[in-house]
Amino acid sequence: MKKFWLVLLSLGLIMAFSVSAFAVDIKVSGEYYAAGMYLNKTNVNDTEAKGAYEGLSTAFFYQRLRVGTDFIVSPGLKLVTRFDAMERIWGGARSNPGYGGALSSVSAKDSYETAAENQNIAIDWVYINYVSPIGKFDVGIMNDGSTGTIFGNSLAPAARIKYSYIIAPFTINAAYTKVKDQSYSAVTTGTDFTDGDNDKYGLEGGYTWKDGKAGLNVNYYRYAEKKPTNDYINTYLLFTPYAIAKIGPVNLQAELNYATGKNKKYDSGTGDERLESWSGWVDATATFAPVYVGATVAYVSGDDPNTSDVNEGTLNGGRDWNPCLIMFNYYDVANWVGDVYGYNGSKVTGPMTNTLFFQGRVGVKPMPQLDAMLSVSYAQADKKPSGYANGTYGTEIDLTGTYKITNNLSYMLGIGYLFTGDYFKGYDSPGTEINDDFIVINKLTLTF
Repeated sequence: MKKFWLVLLSLGLIMAFSVSAFAVDIKVSGEYYAAGMYLNKTNVNDTEAKGAYEGLSTAFFYQRLRVGTDFIVSPGLKLVTRFDAMERIWGGARSNPGYGGALSSVSAKDSYETAAENQNIAIDWVYINYVSPIGKFDVGIMNDGSTGTIFGNSLAPAARIKYSYIIAPFTINAAYTKVKDQSYSAVTTGTDFTDGDNDKYGLEGGYTWKDGKAGLNVNYYRYAEKKPTNDYINTYLLFTPYAIAKIGPVNLQAELNYATGKNKKYDSGTGDERLESWSGWVDATATFAPVYVGATVAYVSGDDPNTSDVNEGTLNGGRDWNPCLIMFNYYDVANWVGDVYGYNGSKVTGPMTNTLFFQGRVGVKPMPQLDAMLSVSYAQADKKPSGYANGTYGTEIDLTGTYKITNNLSYMLGIGYLFTGDYFKGYDSPGTEINDDFIVINKLTLTF
């Protein structure tokens, strides 16, 4: 026994002094922000609304830490990970996973875990990245929902197998995504069916030049989660052409999304519902230092209440594109305050749906560290929901300023005022009134 322990200790010392032979290079990056918000109205009507109360304001501080870590095993091979931690309102209540609470089982939109787990720590990405002689392979849980420009993007981790091949200036990407699995397993022992998964298949071709890029992404969706209970599947194609270019002092972005197929496809063929949905934007920013000006036109088709056999309102503007501080803002408003409601289920916050949107903006950078911008945005509904009397969302004026304290630390202050449109009166019953709204937000952001 004495010899056994002596040999074991010797092996331990050998491992300790030769640890470099087992080590990998590690690359860490991330972002931490701490922010404060005051929102004057948590709904815009003058009586109680869904999920909120008349005239109720809110003010709180909140934060999030996001860390990405790459474990570089060898040239061309690495393990990529990312986690979110302490996504909390300062001093606020939290949910305890497994013990109930409003967020205990609600999935966080940009995480692979629940909202409650993100209040402590939640692993979002873990995947292998291998650059081989025949192309690049990514296998595991990684980012999904990002194509072309920021418009329409809703970054969300998903289980994927992705392949990329580059022959400059051309790139080809192919991907399989397991969006939802309902197969029989140790944690789903009540499953008594074999076809109930949601799967996505994607193919993208891109072309890059010195001052821009363009491409076409095609996704095929087969969502069968409703088949076991409702006897239909959702199957459609999504076509996304896009372009990003710089022409002189002007930066241009454009993207179009077209979804077509079956929103409901029954085995019998009776009662099928078609899917025909459009979205897109054109964005331009011209810089004449120290001043820049920009404009955006965006469109997301709404569901026509007069065509019950067709769904035209499937697409949206994405959670990652937040053009205003209040209107269509998911990142800081809907994600932290919740939906800001009007009458009859109407809501102010993002992501953008059923909208024709226009924005003009002007900014100035009097010094490299300071960026101040004023924007004016106007939006109206593409289709008025059944029974709605009006279609104007309103006009919002936003003023923001960002100061870089250091290369890695910045402070942002923003003020937004929404002249609320009559869309939020819903059915516009006698006596229906709505309120304007405003927000003050400041945020300290550290990147590393």
